[in-house]
Amino acid sequence: MNIVYIHGLDSDANSTKGTLLERYCQQYFPEIIVFRPDFNQPPAEVFKQLNRLITKLKSESDHSNKDSMSNTLTKTVLVGSSLGGYFATLVSNNTGCPVLLLNPSTQPHITLQRFSNQPPLQDTNKNISSINQVLHTTVGGWTITGGDLQWFADHLLSVKYPQKMVVWIKEGDELLNPQLSAEFYRQQGAEVTLQAGGDHRFTDFAEQLPIVIKILQQLG
Repeated sequence: MNIVYIHGLDSDANSTKGTLLERYCQQYFPEIIVFRPDFNQPPAEVFKQLNRLITKLKSESDHSNKDSMSNTLTKTVLVGSSLGGYFATLVSNNTGCPVLLLNPSTQPHITLQRFSNQPPLQDTNKNISSINQVLHTTVGGWTITGGDLQWFADHLLSVKYPQKMVVWIKEGDELLNPQLSAEFYRQQGAEVTLQAGGDHRFTDFAEQLPIVIKILQQLG
């Protein structure tokens, strides 16, 4: 199995949860390969690179299984945290990959407005200064602009494969509205678990890794 971990805002390829996941698999499930790409780029590029990576993994899997005359294809699953959950949802819709979401962002075009003193962009005909205005620079070097918020507004979430999706949300999430996220994914038909307490960063993720792997193995 391949796992692609998609980090959130102000994180990078060396995110705590992604690193914990990879180390856990190396120790207990060496047959599982964890990919931790860095996605400190504009959303259109993130979406493109994710789709390209999954296509590559599927192609390599198909070729490997054909050579070995195996009937079992290597599965690729996604784990997305916060803004990474938003991208994981989009990419799952596009590729059919199973996905586990952790405190996913559902409306980044709205929540990322916290970095701006301007009203949310509603269309692509706004003046170019608004589109190019830098709102925030992440620790990984992505300069978020008004144009990025417009991209998010143009790519509102839906769920195409709810049977391939599990959503974990902490009731104590201090950054995103946990009830709003839970309601959205439940309305879309996904399996949602609201976990008591906690925080946006899922700081008890290490203790939950055994069930994380079990869920990922069962999804699909």
